[in-house]
Amino acid sequence: MREKAKIGVVILAVGSSSRLGYPKQLVEFRGIPLLQHVVSIACSLEFDCRILVLGAIAEEIKKEVSIRNFKVAINEDWKEGMGTSISKGIFEAEKIEKALDYILILLSDQPLITRERIQELINVQLKTEKQATFSEYAGELGVPAIFSKECFSELKKLKKDQGGKKLILDGKREFETIKFEGGNFDVDTREDVERLKRMERS
Repeated sequence: MREKAKIGVVILAVGSSSRLGYPKQLVEFRGIPLLQHVVSIACSLEFDCRILVLGAIAEEIKKEVSIRNFKVAINEDWKEGMGTSISKGIFEAEKIEKALDYILILLSDQPLITRERIQELINVQLKTEKQATFSEYAGELGVPAIFSKECFSELKKLKKDQGGKKLILDGKREFETIKFEGGNFDVDTREDVERLKRMERS
């Protein structure tokens, strides 16, 4: 285990929510916007740098969400897909802290994410020292995920809709997983918002 490892966090909140019709980052859950929920959790943990990547509705988000001690990075190429936003986040994180050992990637629309789940992800990565640790849900790997510095150069080369999973498809990298029940529930449609409201009442 690396002592006093330097860890950065990147939150991706770039989309236009075209399927939903209004910004999913600002959909309220338990009294606060979804993005505020993720920002608050990240601020409750120790990180050496914090990056919030915005795109389509950056100005509206900045008015509605307290970004606290996050640096905002605007991805002008957000329409090209998630890969460009991950790349932007990694570049900006390294500008702030050049000696990062790991970078954690979070999304803005996973309402069931918790501080405990993120801490578990970090702990597994620090213990195993593999090149990445992914969340696992519904038989798939995804975010939240944490990557070692050995992956940074490849993450910065991601394009269009490529995600962090691209790094492990060739079988050359070792990675760990943790179970994240409900991690596949995100907010893309009005039906998802209705499900979210029902969860609030349950």
